[in-house]
Amino acid sequence: MTHLTTHVLNAATGNPAAEVSVVLAHASGGAVTAEAAGAIVAHGSTDADGRLALGPEALEPGDYTLTFLTGEYFAARDTPTFHPYVAVTFTVDGSGRHLHVPLLLSPFAYSTYRGS
Repeated sequence: MTHLTTHVLNAATGNPAAEVSVVLAHASGGAVTAEAAGAIVAHGSTDADGRLALGPEALEPGDYTLTFLTGEYFAARDTPTFHPYVAVTFTVDGSGRHLHVPLLLSPFAYSTYRGS
């Protein structure tokens, strides 16, 4: 069983990034968008603490993309940004390990890593 969570921190303010829309989709060898027919596995928005659990309790092995709609997040705060979205593609290996994909975000940069 693989359970996927994320946590988004606004590194410019030092606060959790609440209300960031996130889409989990099967990766198709290219950019995965919300319009990709049949590719979406789950979607949601981060809570007041910048956290979100996504997807089914078990993800099949394969490649997936988490797309964070960062442009919408910053636009709602009247903050110019360089990245309209951040797409993080990763592999589910079938081990059943919990997957945590944090995003450290600012208007002009971002960083991510495999969390625990």
